[in-house]
Amino acid sequence: MCRNTAEYKGRKTADFTKMTMQRIFGCAILNIRETVSQATQSSQDRRDELDVRLAVFSAQSACEMEIGMKILLINGSPKGDRSNTLKLSKAFLEGILEIDKDAEIRQMNLSEKKIAPCRGCFACWNKTPGKCVMTDDMQEGIEGELWADLMIWSFPLYYFSVPGLLKNFIDRQLPMNLPFMEEQEGQTGSGGHPSRYDMSGKRHLLISTCGFYTAKNNYDSVTKLFDHVCGAGQYESIFCGQGELFRVPELKARTDEYLECVRQAGREYAQKQAISEDTKEKLRELLYPRDVFEKMADASWGVEKKSGEKEDPVLTFTRQMAALYNKDSFDQKERVLEIRYTDLGKAWQIVLGKDGSTVLDAGSREATTVIETPWDVWQSIARGEIRGDAALAKGMYRVTGDFSLMIHWDDFFGAANAAAGKEKSGKNSDGRTAEKEKQPQMIFMLAAWITFWVAVPVGGNVGAIVTLAICACLPLAAWNRKLTVYDRLSFGIVALLSVLALQKGCVNIALLAGYLGFGLMWLLSCLTKEPLCAAYVKYNYHGDDALENPIFMKANRILAAGWGILYILIAIWSAFLLPAGYTALMQILNNTATVLMGIFTGWFEKWYPQRVAAGK
Repeated sequence: MCRNTAEYKGRKTADFTKMTMQRIFGCAILNIRETVSQATQSSQDRRDELDVRLAVFSAQSACEMEIGMKILLINGSPKGDRSNTLKLSKAFLEGILEIDKDAEIRQMNLSEKKIAPCRGCFACWNKTPGKCVMTDDMQEGIEGELWADLMIWSFPLYYFSVPGLLKNFIDRQLPMNLPFMEEQEGQTGSGGHPSRYDMSGKRHLLISTCGFYTAKNNYDSVTKLFDHVCGAGQYESIFCGQGELFRVPELKARTDEYLECVRQAGREYAQKQAISEDTKEKLRELLYPRDVFEKMADASWGVEKKSGEKEDPVLTFTRQMAALYNKDSFDQKERVLEIRYTDLGKAWQIVLGKDGSTVLDAGSREATTVIETPWDVWQSIARGEIRGDAALAKGMYRVTGDFSLMIHWDDFFGAANAAAGKEKSGKNSDGRTAEKEKQPQMIFMLAAWITFWVAVPVGGNVGAIVTLAICACLPLAAWNRKLTVYDRLSFGIVALLSVLALQKGCVNIALLAGYLGFGLMWLLSCLTKEPLCAAYVKYNYHGDDALENPIFMKANRILAAGWGILYILIAIWSAFLLPAGYTALMQILNNTATVLMGIFTGWFEKWYPQRVAAGK
């Protein structure tokens, strides 16, 4: 907080004295250095040691004399530290402190201050120039503004303007001006009063949230006010709609994304005293689409829409969850999700359809998916305190019925993705889909192995050369896709096997080594963080996030082990059949086993998660 005037002047005098003494002491040291360097009796080692010490001292002195940005945070919210807007302001300051570690910050909560309304007596102009006749906390505010390099005005939007507390503070700034009429360059309005103090170089930032779905077209009164106070174009602003969502723990994942963007704005401001256009554009993005936000806002009041009576808070929570439904995920299949809060004996249904979601009493429709969960567990999952997939794996809740809803939960209840301009489905400058092109595909890995197993037995040396050419071309064919470690391993191993096959009498050895190598690659991948199949299918389940899903990981380790064991067995029986001349039988057995394993994989990846979810 701001200190009184005497303390402030005393601190400034002490700072100046300290810096002056540092400079005097530095000059004295430099004189000593010159004397020592001229003394022929001193050894070169002594001079080198002194040079090092002087360099260290100079660096330390320079650091000590650096002064970080001085920031006054004026919190104009009547809620004080509970302000939603304050979360944004503090995120911005965190960004500044990452860059400017010496920044000094003072926070002034107007809700905690005694600042009386301006009387309009003009005594601060003609009787006690520069000083208000009322003795209260406003003097602290004026001292803070004179001290600061940057003023951050943090406030919620109240009735399309600033809260009364903040307007009162602005009115009481009158002693900072002189009474004379003056035309000022670039001023807003038809006249103004010159500042009593040198305010050049002072910077201003407005941070505000409002309860509408967007800030657009709701801040015209605020910007007009600050155009007068600061000058048009002389301040930065961050205006955010849907401000009440920052207090909802269940929406923390989405609001944290926005706060990180505000943090980035702080970093940029510390570096360039401005916020980049790219960051400003992201800050203007909606947290949620309008229809989703308005449904959540209506539900958050906890009042039944028809009767106006207070409703069950568990039902309110269920309605808010239903509001997050992303109707763009509708796949021509209407789903009825029934949630049973087992410890409360309460249940409701959420119907997910083409036009949106509807909340019904339990049993109103035949449920396609049923979740049985304690109330506190489901709340903890919604707040992000525990992962839903981890809780399911531990048996903390059960799911029966159509499990595809759970697998693609973030798609069905990820309405926030639609608010951000649907970047994931956007196009690159050459017209290709952005995210999809980066995903690896197993077909490139398999192409190398299949070519080897088909071409070498049929074509011998020619087949081996063809396989080498394919291995060289596959990375080029996948130029617009991310290659996994298993792609690169496969290209390299198959190329080496092809070279081996070119050696006289080594075709069979190369083929058997190929089966064994392929099996070992699958099997050993089970010991890594990312089993072979998971490296490709994880992109169907939100990328790297799927690697934190214990059910997904266990299913993929089982499948990777299964494929590995199969190809080791293929290598073993092929080692007997191939030398005996049963090549055709070997091919039939190998292909049949591979097809059967493929069918098993398709069945297992659906059956296993559903079995775990049902608590079996």
